[in-house]
Amino acid sequence: MPIVATDQLTKRFGRTEALRAVTFDVEAGGVTALVGPNGAGKSTLLKLCIGFERPTSGRVTVAGFDPTRDRAGAVGAIGYVPQAPTLYRELTVHEHLRLAAGLRRGFDLEHASGRLDDLGIPESSRPGQLSGGQAAQVWLAIALGTHAPLLLLDEPLANLDPLARREFLQVVADAARSGGVTVLLSSHVISDVEPIADRLLLLADGRVLVHDTIAMTRATHRTVRADPAEPAARSGVPPAGVLVSAFPERDGRLLELRRVDVSAPAEPATLEEIVLGYLASARPGRTVVAA
Repeated sequence: MPIVATDQLTKRFGRTEALRAVTFDVEAGGVTALVGPNGAGKSTLLKLCIGFERPTSGRVTVAGFDPTRDRAGAVGAIGYVPQAPTLYRELTVHEHLRLAAGLRRGFDLEHASGRLDDLGIPESSRPGQLSGGQAAQVWLAIALGTHAPLLLLDEPLANLDPLARREFLQVVADAARSGGVTVLLSSHVISDVEPIADRLLLLADGRVLVHDTIAMTRATHRTVRADPAEPAARSGVPPAGVLVSAFPERDGRLLELRRVDVSAPAEPATLEEIVLGYLASARPGRTVVAA
């Protein structure tokens, strides 16, 4: 059974359609990178999983629980870290852990405490004494202390410095490798999630554009310079396949992203190129080619 399953999931806020008939499954295990620009529907999807929002139509289930009908069951299967984690100013870190233990049946206080000890975060500290990265690590330790089968991370890296990001991701990677937890990590920065992710779920304009393993996604996409004045640049890269879009490289020249057979010659496209190509295809007035 998929750990997360959606069927024609749609969410509207007034006239804005945040998610448009989204259907996909996330199988248990590993790290799925939930990628897309701001406003793509990433946070809305995670809030629907938790039950913070109700679908306009369609359905989502988490570990077999429908958050609309059984929110307690769904929440019990989830460890959650928001984009801007906040802590109670008057409580120490240890008191936050004790609070979590009182609210969540089966909370593993020793496990959460050990995570923070490994990171050198004193449990006697209060939030005002913690950096942004340390506060995020406290939230992550609490989420992992639940031993929930699904870990939802809603752009937790957005406000962290580079070192804090790396430390945070290392803890996530260790948790995923140890087994027993599936991670859905939301971000709009590809370089943040690529080192630890196994799968890619790419959203744009409320739609799923790509959902596959990262290895297969890279194997079935190629890039080629969209410049007829440089035919040599196309050497070894077949012009066949489905054109996804063209987008500018850093030097301003256009690069085409093409979906091809897995056996096509030449180096696979990078994950960043694939994401940029699909996001370009989702711009208003263009025909979206989903993978």
